[in-house]
Amino acid sequence: MQIVLREVHDSDLPVFFRQMNDPEALHMAAFTPKDPADRDAFDAHWKRIRASADVQRTILADGDVVGSAAVYGEPGEREVTYWIDRAYWGRGIATAALRELVVQVPERPLYARAATDNTGSLRVLEKCGFRVTAQASGYAQARGAEIDEFVLTLDA
Repeated sequence: MQIVLREVHDSDLPVFFRQMNDPEALHMAAFTPKDPADRDAFDAHWKRIRASADVQRTILADGDVVGSAAVYGEPGEREVTYWIDRAYWGRGIATAALRELVVQVPERPLYARAATDNTGSLRVLEKCGFRVTAQASGYAQARGAEIDEFVLTLDA
């Protein structure tokens, strides 16, 4: 399977919106928008981030839009995030996409966060060189509760 990162196109946004409204994926991600079904808020969010200096990419697998990946935040505190359509979980796509993203964004350190029970995401991050450096807790909208999360760091 060929995994490619490219600039986000307007035509990707309806796909991202659908992907981010999968109940199982939302539960696993945990830290999600307050109301993922609010299309106006989704559109406003993407308008803001596409106008920013942050790096946003569409993930293609054999030409199909299967998710997104980004690096955002202030220098020295930048974080990675990614979302893969649940139909494509377990195929190595997130790992391949994140490996490419960290090549495209060479600044270090980079940070990531994942719910402590999100073993799939933690495995992806560790395969890409991120290491758990802290544990925190925060309110997870998708779970309606405060949960534990790991903070991971990718150094030089």
